[in-house]
Amino acid sequence: MKIMVSSCLIGLNCKYNGGNNRNEKLLRLLEGHTVIPVCPEVLGGLPVPRPSAEIVNGTVMNTAGENVDAAFRLGAEKALALAVRERPDLIVLQSRSPSCGVKQIYDGTFSGRKIPGQGLSAAAAAKVGFRIIDIEDVDELTLT
Repeated sequence: MKIMVSSCLIGLNCKYNGGNNRNEKLLRLLEGHTVIPVCPEVLGGLPVPRPSAEIVNGTVMNTAGENVDAAFRLGAEKALALAVRERPDLIVLQSRSPSCGVKQIYDGTFSGRKIPGQGLSAAAAAKVGFRIIDIEDVDELTLT
């Protein structure tokens, strides 16, 4: 099985704060499968570390008040192009990210409040029919 995974979930230090979201359960599930790591934010040219960002009225802004929407959209395009080329059976993405959020994102106030919604990359992949899950649902995941 081919699985595209948010790079931070497999331990790559690409998060906004320079860290990762390594998930041991996911790593065990991925054993024996082809893994395609992806970080749309890095693909879009953003540095590590970088100010955190949220979707504010449809535009991605960072905590410094800078409009970083173009980089996030470029990253989403590049991540989607990679998925189209590689044709993963499943895409596993990081929760709440303005790129990778599957079910929820932060509300754009930088207050930690969450709302229903998808990040740009998750939305792009879902729109063309890829099977996507949120890492928070990893306990329900079985790979054959």
